[in-house]
This record gives sequence, structure tokens and C-alpha cells, in this order.
Amino acid sequence: MPPLPDYRPKQLSLGPLESEILNIVWDLGTATVKDVHDRILSDPDRELAYASVTTVLRRLTNKGWLTCHKEGKAFYWQPLVSRKQAQAIKSFDQLHRFLAISNPDIVASFADSLDTASLEQLSEIATHLQALRKQRQGKR
Repeated sequence: MPPLPDYRPKQLSLGPLESEILNIVWDLGTATVKDVHDRILSDPDRELAYASVTTVLRRLTNKGWLTCHKEGKAFYWQPLVSRKQAQAIKSFDQLHRFLAISNPDIVASFADSLDTASLEQLSEIATHLQALRKQRQGKR
């Protein structure tokens, strides 16, 4: 997983259609409303108004997931973070929410219920954290 990017969207929560359209823009790299609309309508069982795609793209822009620029008469949307960066941001947010419970007993109980593979993974994470912290201290 990549390190956390300096930029983070203003709002992380996305609805199902927002997530679907964001995934389409990630797949395409740069997309117009027509590109996204055509991709959705390529499923014969789907119907979605062109205006709805425009609304969702604007919403994703307002939430800080996309940027929009105009070339000629067409508007083009691009993601502001990659799919992997988004995964790192969301994971970081979920971990912070979990730890914000501020009850060490709940966190300890959760950790105690982990299987051997998960415990080994936590040990690897702790080792990695120690190495990162030593590296940071060496730079000071």
C-alpha cells in the first residue's frame, strides 16, 4: 500500500453510484460525461440519465475526489488521488475511528481475538513502524 498522500478528499463517504462513477474515471484516467454515461449504459440492464452522471461528477468534484477542466466545449474529469491512495486514505480513516473508541479494553479484546496469521501480520507492522521511526530520527 502506498504511503498516505499529502492531499485528501474533503469528504470520504461515497454513495454506491458515486463509487461506481469514480471507479469508471479511475479506469479511464480522464473522462467526459459521455464517456462515463456510455460505460454505464454498456450494461443492457442499466438505465441512467445523462444529467444524473453530470450531477454525480460535480458532486465528486465538490467532495474533492475529482478535478474538472474544460477543453473547447467539453468538460473533462480526472481523479485527484489514485485508487491505491484512496484505499490508503480510507484505511487510515477507519483505523483512526476504531482507535478513537478510547477504550483500551475494547481494542485489547479485539486484538486478543485475532488469529495467528493476523498476529504475525501485526508483528510485521510493528517491525516496519520501528524501522520507519528510526529512519525519520536519522533524518533529523
